[in-house]
Amino acid sequence: LQLETLATRRREEIFSSLTPAQKIQVARHPQRPSCLDYIQLLSDDWIELHGDRSGSDDQALVGGLGRLDGRAVLFIGHQKGRDTKENVARNFGMASPGGYRKALRLMQHASRFQLPVISFIDTPGAYAGLKAEELGQGEAIAVNLREMFALEVPVIATVIGEGGSGGALGIGVADRLMMFEHSVYTVASPEACASILWRDAAKASTAAEALKITARDLSQLGIVDRVLGEPSGGNHWAPLQAADTLRTALCEELNQLTSLSGQELRDQRYSKYRRIGRYLEHPEMEAAATSDTLESSASA
Repeated sequence: LQLETLATRRREEIFSSLTPAQKIQVARHPQRPSCLDYIQLLSDDWIELHGDRSGSDDQALVGGLGRLDGRAVLFIGHQKGRDTKENVARNFGMASPGGYRKALRLMQHASRFQLPVISFIDTPGAYAGLKAEELGQGEAIAVNLREMFALEVPVIATVIGEGGSGGALGIGVADRLMMFEHSVYTVASPEACASILWRDAAKASTAAEALKITARDLSQLGIVDRVLGEPSGGNHWAPLQAADTLRTALCEELNQLTSLSGQELRDQRYSKYRRIGRYLEHPEMEAAATSDTLESSASA
């Protein structure tokens, strides 16, 4: 018992001061609970739905119907594998155009039947192969962005592991965006960013610091609405505890959102994303701009 206490204390010390690069390693841990893990822990009567109705059934993006504390909902999310064989079958969680079109079909189905949408994000990015480009990867993601803004049901997205680039955004336009404490959400992987900016993938740690990819950073920037705490050692140490934390947060947010009308949900969702993004001027430049504005107003 004493050794367990010491081990727990040591894990807490280590995980309380992780760098962004170290958080990425936790987010990518092969035993970290996946989308299907959470669905099975949250819902007793999950029924997976398949296909985009155009000949594709991408295994990297799954979805279906279930109940969350008695409330019928639609679950969708990226699905990685546990080992090499499963990762190949799931394409390492990198969805194809067919996957995003499947997700859109299911979300529109949910909107038609007034079912809240629960989205789990866990992908290094959308699949960037030649075949995906030929099938319209960019168009598929863009259409999802547009149509998710039009959904008249509550949408809650949670980054459960990696949230990579447009692949994450394709199912990430939501009324509430939540992140687990050691998840990451980024415009590009630190390795890719380092290769582009410094021509050196070895500088991934520097890129991770600059990208502001952690839950704390993104919460301070107003991008993430809620940060979910993780057990000592990360979610892979205590999946049941992680699922309980997620269940509580989802139910609380759904209780707030279900009181709003469809039009109110759309308006607030649009306003939320319009507010994201800001820049700071140098004080001298800001003062000069203000002076120019006042002079223009006076002369007018």
